[in-house]
Amino acid sequence: MKDDRQIYHGDCLEILKTLPSESVNCCITSPPYYGLRDYGNEKQIGLEDTPDDYIDKLVCVFREIKRILRPDGTLWLNIGDSYWGSGSRGYDFTGKMTEASKVQEGSKGTINLSNLPKLVGNRDRYKNKDLIGIPWMLAFALRKDGWYLRQDIIWHKPNPMPESVKDRCTKAHEYIFLLSKSPNYYFDYEQIQEDATYKSDKRNGQGRIAYDGKRVDGEDDKAQQSFVTITDKRNKRDVWSVSPSHIKEAHFATYPEELVEPCILAGCPRDGVVIDPFLGSGTTGRVAERLGRKWIGIELNEEYVEIAKERTNEIQSTLF
Repeated sequence: MKDDRQIYHGDCLEILKTLPSESVNCCITSPPYYGLRDYGNEKQIGLEDTPDDYIDKLVCVFREIKRILRPDGTLWLNIGDSYWGSGSRGYDFTGKMTEASKVQEGSKGTINLSNLPKLVGNRDRYKNKDLIGIPWMLAFALRKDGWYLRQDIIWHKPNPMPESVKDRCTKAHEYIFLLSKSPNYYFDYEQIQEDATYKSDKRNGQGRIAYDGKRVDGEDDKAQQSFVTITDKRNKRDVWSVSPSHIKEAHFATYPEELVEPCILAGCPRDGVVIDPFLGSGTTGRVAERLGRKWIGIELNEEYVEIAKERTNEIQSTLF
């Protein structure tokens, strides 16, 4: 890539087709969720009549991502779910817009209810109140299209959006799927290792055995402690507790920088290139800039392009 960073304004599928094959190391992105917002552009993704149409469009986008990824490249994909016939989409189960939801119609960064798919009607597949399963629908579709589905990472939200539901638990998680182009791929596990402390127990009076199988000999005070440090670091677990973030320019929750950072550290070498085809407010580019990676962003909404430029320009690279 000629530039260390580049933001393209336009339809991501059209722009991706112009990028050279095997030119990017890593893709980190969060596509528009199904049925959540109207961004006011006829080429937007997320307002399709059915979940299947939505999934098909995303598969086409990520097929191009796979083409431009290096053979050892990875895709880190954050995606949320939707309920069929959900009143939270602004309609009751009869398809009528609720009065409480009308106040949000047309608000910047929130749902424009008049254009949203109502998510009602059986469609021979869904029942009102069904959790659609969008994340796994997409994950399986991408696997069928040739991706290696390597892991589902749980984004646990310590302070989730409150919900007034009384017949299920409040949702406090989303998925991040790790997918790869090839069975062997770049993954720098050491960059995202965590501090490790292992609990020990006593076995047959023969000293203490740590859970990783290493013996701590002797019965001195140190051996009697309830925790014994065996190594300084351990592999990062697949549940990431990160609070959602908000930025004043966008007026809605964006995925936080703390969530993107381990994806870049593990998925992109220091001289590599990160791409986000749904750049939004620029969080992926902002973190890549801070970590000294080259990056490319694509965004359909002109307003968000300007927000992304402003936010990424604030960051001074720590490595370049």
